[in-house]
Amino acid sequence: METYDEECLEVFLEKQLQLFREEVVSNLEEAEAFLEDCMAVVCQNLKEVKAYFEEAGMDISGMSDQEIEEASEVFPLPDGRYLIVEG
Repeated sequence: METYDEECLEVFLEKQLQLFREEVVSNLEEAEAFLEDCMAVVCQNLKEVKAYFEEAGMDISGMSDQEIEEASEVFPLPDGRYLIVEG
């Protein structure tokens, strides 16, 4: 089971509307429960994000690094990691 630190929770809480039409969580505790329920993944770098998408069967071969970072399910974290949340 993935563990989500406060940085992951705060970024998801703040930017959840990039993936969902309406807010799905309203506080850090709800954010943690939601991320656990949907089995969100924390990647250490963009290389791991690409590997995750490839393993999931997504064709990202024509996508630039910027396009991958801007995907609605990718939440860049301030420390350089990425949170991937599949809606």
